[in-house]
Amino acid sequence: MLPLQLVDSFLLEYHIGQALLLVFVVATVGVLPLKSQKLLALNAIVFGLLFALTPQSLVPISYLFLGLALLVVGPLLYATASR
Repeated sequence: MLPLQLVDSFLLEYHIGQALLLVFVVATVGVLPLKSQKLLALNAIVFGLLFALTPQSLVPISYLFLGLALLVVGPLLYATASR
């Protein structure tokens, strides 16, 4: 478990969109060794929802567009995944 001071000092320097983007990249890299297109698609859908539902007062508008793009790409990846 990380100390709260470390998390707080990290979030003071960056906004929540950058923190979400970092978690998205780490989660995507974590899913890649499993070689599952469905898990990658679900990851994209979940983070697309997070980016789209994050209040715009906390993040720039570009993160909303990233979320919308992930919400389009995620279901496409899931639909084209093999069983």
